[in-house]
This record gives sequence, C-alpha cells and structure tokens, in this order.
Amino acid sequence: MSAKVASQTDIDGMRQAGRLAANVLDMIGQYVKPGVTTEQLDRICHRYIVNEIDCIPAPLNYRNSPEAPPFPRSICTSVNQVVCHGIPSPKKTLKNGDILNIDVTVIKEGYHGDTSKMFLLGKPSVLAERLVRVTQECLYLGIAAVRPDATLGDIGHAIETHARANRFSVVHEFGGHGIGKIFHDEPQVLHFGRPGTGTKIEQGMTFTVEPMLNAGRRHVRILPDKWTVVTKDHKLSAQWEHTILVTETGAEVLTLRAEEALALPQRAVGTGS
Repeated sequence: MSAKVASQTDIDGMRQAGRLAANVLDMIGQYVKPGVTTEQLDRICHRYIVNEIDCIPAPLNYRNSPEAPPFPRSICTSVNQVVCHGIPSPKKTLKNGDILNIDVTVIKEGYHGDTSKMFLLGKPSVLAERLVRVTQECLYLGIAAVRPDATLGDIGHAIETHARANRFSVVHEFGGHGIGKIFHDEPQVLHFGRPGTGTKIEQGMTFTVEPMLNAGRRHVRILPDKWTVVTKDHKLSAQWEHTILVTETGAEVLTLRAEEALALPQRAVGTGS
C-alpha cells in the first residue's frame, strides 16, 4: 500500500513535520564552512532537533536491513563522491571546494519530514557547481511532473532526460519513497523511467523525490560500514530532496524553504493552508 494521507489531521501532521525538517536545513547553513567536521554539524543538528523543535531525529539508530548496523548519527552528511548515507565523523573535516549534502529527517507527533540540501564550500570547481545546479533542476522537474493520474515513470523520465542532456548519470540503486508515519514506505520513486509507466499517482499520496546525479558513471558501491554509498569511479555526486503531498492539481512541497519559493512552479509551492 502506498503512503497516503487519510484525514486533515494527517495533512496537518505532514505539513508540520515537513516545515520543521526544512527549518533544520535553514539553521545549519551558517555552520557549514571549511574547518568544521561533519560530526560537529551532526551535533548541532541533533541539539536543534531535540531541544529547539521538540522532534525525534529519524536516522538515529535506524536500521534499513537486518545486515546493517543501526545508523549512528542524527543526520546524513555526504561529501564529494559520497552519494548518500554518509555518516558524520570527527575525522571528516570540510575543506574549501567541497560539496556537501545534508539529509535531515525529523519525526513530529508520529509524522516524518524528509529533505536534503547541497552546500558549496568556498569555491568548488565549475563541474561541481554545475552538477549541484543541474541536480536541483532535476528535483524541480520531477516535482513538476507530479499530478493525479500521472505515473511515477513520468517523474523518472523528467529527471533522467534533464540529467542526460547535461551529461550526468542518474543513480539507479537508490530513489525516493513513500513517507508518512512510516519512514520508508511504498511507493518506490525511481529517478529514471519511461513516461506512462509505473504506479499511477493519486491525490493524497505523500512521498519523496530525491534525485542523485553523478558526474561520472552511475554505478555505486557501499562501504564496509554498510551505510556509506560512494561512486565506483570516485567522481562527484549530488542530491537534493523534498517531501511532497499530491494535491488535486499537482504537488505541495511540504519541506519547501523560503529561498526556493520562486524556483518552483507556482502549483508546486503550496500554501500550507
């Protein structure tokens, strides 16, 4: 069964969780700078999530399979060639030119808000800046494809077409997911595909769109910690993520940040009312 809101209470709960997750990314930006460790960023986010917005950090102690150990931190920090699920570490110090994805999921009154943002440290390479920009454009194009009676294949096609046009590859092994009172639910939202194929999108569905683009080949591998996913060719990777609610006419972005309001199609912004 796909994640779907069943009442106004569910809608309000998802809106609140999404807004609070977005607040975490707004808060942490000022601390993302060369010389800071990813563990320090995790500690700051943890304190804010628990003490300031009274939420639970969903990644902390989360298991995605019986074989993997519990995730040991409250956020994911994926630097440069790390595709996703990077574990914050006191040994990982950010430096000028790095690109960093911070992935935040909070639980508020049982509802999950899941979002991620790319940060550029100092002056990254032209390739890094372009990869980050195009990946965000792919996110917005994927969201723009969401409407009742469209399909998940339409989302994937919109993302993959733009990525390929810019000579980037799309990671196949990881994608978006249904979300609500369950962190990872159905449907699986692939970021590649053919128009008109896959699950039909219905009003009330709640899921994430979170394209991961690589500067080189799409292939990835998981490190021995059983969490950190990296590009096989050690080329750069970028990811952006939003949680959305399918409305009567399109998508309401539940994790929208104020800085993005002009970047998304008007029907995808949502008023939260």
